[in-house]
Amino acid sequence: MVTIILLLSCDFWAVKNVTGRLMVGLRWWNHIDEDGKSHWVFESRKTSPQESKTVSEAESRIFWLGLIACPVLWVIFAFSALFSFRVKWLAVVIMGVVLQGANLYGYIRCKVGSKRNLTSMATSYLGKQFLRQTTGGEQTS
Repeated sequence: MVTIILLLSCDFWAVKNVTGRLMVGLRWWNHIDEDGKSHWVFESRKTSPQESKTVSEAESRIFWLGLIACPVLWVIFAFSALFSFRVKWLAVVIMGVVLQGANLYGYIRCKVGSKRNLTSMATSYLGKQFLRQTTGGEQTS
């Protein structure tokens, strides 16, 4: 149990500090100012023609696939531990969900933008899709 939690922590650190920056050019962290207030910082690298060659589309897809698949897998493990009444493993599974979910949330905020609210982004996307479907069916003459 301790070994799994240590490996989860190492994976969290590696994804957050190394692979996210190198594979997709994103990083996030927490900064505490002089007043003791916590500020979350979400950054994405500005893409120039030279940098777009270093970040390949395949590496980006692998990164995002792994980043999305791991929390889903841990949630499946959570339901499995819960329904099989293996409460002692529930602590490990909750750690996995929290750490993997934190990385996913941080990188989504980096990709979308730190200023933009995720709820407003989803609403905007759904509104655009609805508008596209309603106007796409009409023929223009």
